[in-house]
Amino acid sequence: MYKLINPQSIFQYFGEDDKEMIIEMINIIIDTNLHDLKQLDIFYENKDFDYIKKKCHKSKPSMSYIGALGTRKILEKIESELENSRELYQNLKENIAILEKELSHFIENL
Repeated sequence: MYKLINPQSIFQYFGEDDKEMIIEMINIIIDTNLHDLKQLDIFYENKDFDYIKKKCHKSKPSMSYIGALGTRKILEKIESELENSRELYQNLKENIAILEKELSHFIENL
């Protein structure tokens, strides 16, 4: 049903009983982690690799929480290949668009 997220992981990390908390946590991931990751183009242009690494590192646990392990692996690769990671970042942006749709769908059907 989902290409990137795993509902079982979401329930494992956030519990199944409190739907409002699950929604709140997913919205935090969308509004902070995914939002920040979408904004990295300017930091690539400025070669601010420390900032890019910081944002990727900060987002990795959230990807585990939602079961997006493939996206987490992209973040890890970006971290390890910072100065040559622009192409990986394009893949990450594609994943982010899918994640936003899947997480919204998950919330709507909770």
